[in-house]
Amino acid sequence: MTALRAPFTTLALRRAVFCLAGVVSAVAVLAAPAIVPAAGALILWATGAMSRQPAPTVAPLFLVLFPLTVVLLVVLAAPLGRALGAVQRALALRLLDEQVDAPLPRRSWGAIGYALLKVPIAIPEGYGAFCYVFGVVNLSYPVWWPLFRNHPPGTVLGPVRALTPFGTIATRTFPGTFLIAAAGLAMLLVAPWLMRAGTTLDVAAMRRLLGPRRLAERVRELQVSRARAIDDAAAMMRRLERDLHDGAQIRLATLAMNLGMATEKLGADGPPPDLAQARELVALAHRGAKDALADLRDLVRGIHPPVLDSGLGDALATLATSSAIPVAVHVELPGRPAPAIETIAYFCASELLANAAKHSRATRIGLGVARSGPMVTVAVEDDGVGGADPDGPGLSGLARRIAVVDGRMRVHSPAGGPTRVEIELPTHV
Repeated sequence: MTALRAPFTTLALRRAVFCLAGVVSAVAVLAAPAIVPAAGALILWATGAMSRQPAPTVAPLFLVLFPLTVVLLVVLAAPLGRALGAVQRALALRLLDEQVDAPLPRRSWGAIGYALLKVPIAIPEGYGAFCYVFGVVNLSYPVWWPLFRNHPPGTVLGPVRALTPFGTIATRTFPGTFLIAAAGLAMLLVAPWLMRAGTTLDVAAMRRLLGPRRLAERVRELQVSRARAIDDAAAMMRRLERDLHDGAQIRLATLAMNLGMATEKLGADGPPPDLAQARELVALAHRGAKDALADLRDLVRGIHPPVLDSGLGDALATLATSSAIPVAVHVELPGRPAPAIETIAYFCASELLANAAKHSRATRIGLGVARSGPMVTVAVEDDGVGGADPDGPGLSGLARRIAVVDGRMRVHSPAGGPTRVEIELPTHV
């Protein structure tokens, strides 16, 4: 069924447009060398016509101008190649949803190489686009034949021809159009796979020749990660300052004020001490001290949960007990990751559990942690309604934070559920 539906999808149509654009680009690349002899012939004709001199007199001038034309073509090769690459990257993003980052400046050889490689790549693209377009045309022969070939009996008409990849098919009769339609159906069914092969090769060539090199990509990723780490650190400092100012600081100030008032009530000078009021003030101070300690414990837990000192498995088991939805925890960690990775994994699991409890309407949640080679995978799965958006503020924020340590996140959350979020982190930073 997939093969039958493939030609009639939006993706097939977009691939056809991309392939047609690729064929046009290949033709332009092949036509570019013809500019040199054409320009030389034009120069020779123009100089001969203007000077009205015989060929031996015009020849030295041609020998000077012809190399200049060649040099001009060589000079223009790099900018034209970059322009072609920019157009192809834009088409790949718009039609194929393939993002190819722009290369670093002065990487002209990649653009020229892609322009030359575009010619052989255009062969499967051209075949695919040809089969897609003429497959539809050939399928229409039985439809329009009765409308335009309804001549009186005895009329002798020329054959109607149809194009196929292996030549033309001709018919003079209506039954013959069904053979053409069968060929069109075969062309239409094979077209998506030809176009897919061509576009896959094209995108691979773009990534290799037009995109930035691996080292440049790595430098760019590190620059983005550093900026995100700085932003996260600044946001954390602002949050700690706000929590200290609005929480523990106010409670400690209230505690000091209550103790001062109790001291005044119990003072040696003045009227007899009011023991009832003093006792009430001391009780308020005691309660404020406990609240301040609770706030400070919450702050410490937000920086580095003390339960992580016993290992990530125990920390996640403790975290699961505080969830409003039953959580089944499964941990397979033969060795402990780096402390920073344990902290990131703990907070990722905490936020994913909180999101599931808030949005999923699930009845159970599975929390798993496993180590495979140099990577640790944290997976949270629920039986809720699904529809989690990877680009939403919660999950996108998680993705940005784990990217600082080269982590990756995968989200599978179809409408109706279930939702599964996997976060991969390196064991060491």
